[in-house]
Amino acid sequence: MNAARKKAAETMESTDLVIEVLDARIPQASCNPMVEELRLHRQRPCLKILNKSDLADPAATKEWLDYYNSQKNVTAVALSCRTPADVAKVPAMCQKIAPHRGVPVKPLRMMIMGIPNVGKSTLMNALLKKRVAKVGDEPAVTKSQQRLYLNKNMVLTDTPGMLWPKIMHPSDGLMLAVCHAVGVNALIEEEVAAFLAEILLARYPQLLAARYGLKVDGMDRIDVLEGIAQRRGLRIKGGEFDIEKASHVLLQDFRSGALGRISLETPASRIEMLARPIEPTQALAPEDESL
Repeated sequence: MNAARKKAAETMESTDLVIEVLDARIPQASCNPMVEELRLHRQRPCLKILNKSDLADPAATKEWLDYYNSQKNVTAVALSCRTPADVAKVPAMCQKIAPHRGVPVKPLRMMIMGIPNVGKSTLMNALLKKRVAKVGDEPAVTKSQQRLYLNKNMVLTDTPGMLWPKIMHPSDGLMLAVCHAVGVNALIEEEVAAFLAEILLARYPQLLAARYGLKVDGMDRIDVLEGIAQRRGLRIKGGEFDIEKASHVLLQDFRSGALGRISLETPASRIEMLARPIEPTQALAPEDESL
């Protein structure tokens, strides 16, 4: 963590523009405060890419775009790094943000940053139209910085995904876990799935009902997991519901988009969450292997 932060700070000094990749389903929860700190210290402009927007609630995404685009030196866009047409728009956006650079003698120097498993390497490969960065559906695939020319006028630096040392709000840690930004050894799937079920009951009950054939009225989060286990025939020896497998099904359906387009937070829900007091013992420290 410290080594990655130190290297990022050194690279930031010779960077013209930060491309910060966020998860459109949890934009602020997936926004590393260390990235913001490094960027603001050097007064670098930022293009915030709300990736995986095809999986997020369009209404919530619009609210987040309005929120970020109202900030100084920030331009925000929602796209999918897996869609070539979306990625093709990024270089022109970067050039517009930093028009003073972008010629062979003064190439535009861009630094791609973000948390693990948010899509940085996918974006890098799509921009360069070749596989230069390893991509995987697990956190912490990129291990070191890579510096490559996009063209004769633009150079990209890809950085390892970094989580911050202590996550102050437990719901942020749970949202990161739901979206697979935290390694499986740092979480208990049943707890993460129960957290997701509670959000779905409150905001997207119709999607739960449609996907699993549940009558969600009056259900709580445990009822949802038991209902999924019942509908999918997931039982352990003795006939009891297999909550572990049901939890895995719910998380996979969310991550793949099979449940529908869902956002776990909005600017309004973020304000509400920040207004709640935090117990000192509630802060979460991600395990090293998930960084």
